[in-house]
Amino acid sequence: MKCLALLSLLLAATLHAQTPAKTKAPDAVDKLGANLKPSRILVYKKIAGRELEMHVFGPQGFKAGDQRACYLIIHGGGWTGGAPPRMYPFAAHYAKLGLVGISMQYRLHSAKTGVSVFDCVKDARSAVRYIRAHASELGIDPQRIIVSGGSAGGHLAAATALFDNVNEDSDDLKVSPVPNALVLLFPVIDTSKEGYGNAKIGERWEELSPVNHVRAGLPPTIIFHGTGDTVTPFAGAKAFHDAMLKAGNRCELDINEGGAHGYLMRSKPLYDDTMQKTDVFLKSLGLLQ
Repeated sequence: MKCLALLSLLLAATLHAQTPAKTKAPDAVDKLGANLKPSRILVYKKIAGRELEMHVFGPQGFKAGDQRACYLIIHGGGWTGGAPPRMYPFAAHYAKLGLVGISMQYRLHSAKTGVSVFDCVKDARSAVRYIRAHASELGIDPQRIIVSGGSAGGHLAAATALFDNVNEDSDDLKVSPVPNALVLLFPVIDTSKEGYGNAKIGERWEELSPVNHVRAGLPPTIIFHGTGDTVTPFAGAKAFHDAMLKAGNRCELDINEGGAHGYLMRSKPLYDDTMQKTDVFLKSLGLLQ
């Protein structure tokens, strides 16, 4: 009997080892992006032997010399994963509405490679500087740049406006990385121990905590966040929103009751609702016709 029991255990262990790991099922936004392809891919930065890319969606009828508004979207993934295709539907949506849509790549945080969250922030700020410095050749109006992002990408979007002291040595600091509007999707907005990312950033966390850097003169901002978010807690988004208003900035907080982290990525109706509300916000700023 003992031999049979041991044989059963060995067989079960072997079968478990041979079972492939489950891959994440495509969500609503994955499905929307499955067949999307950018019109071109540009290198915006060369750093540490790497080339970092912008995946560009040009609007219909686009031509050299245009002065289109630009919508730059940054993927999430805890700063450690993800890639530009994840956010293609957002960039393509705004290309259809006449803007230049861009989904950007950045270095991913890794202790193994020595890339820090500070480096991720530097890449986001470099990207906006690149767009502004090359606006004429990109057919973009340098004073109509919208930066958006989800989760850690939302943090990097906010970073373009907030963290004045975090810049790549090779950047031209005379070119501003501050966008003309921010669209933050369930962002990492508080990097304290009560928020997200404290352990990844380390003892210098406060330097990269958006809620700790609110001041007057920041770009108009809209935030989409769920009250059921346990990854990037809703309390951080609420505190950021309140601080923005207190500082005299325009800030709107769209609340999804009970919404978990990434709620709008998993539901086509919620994604559509987010895009419609973002359109209204951008139209109110004159950034969308």
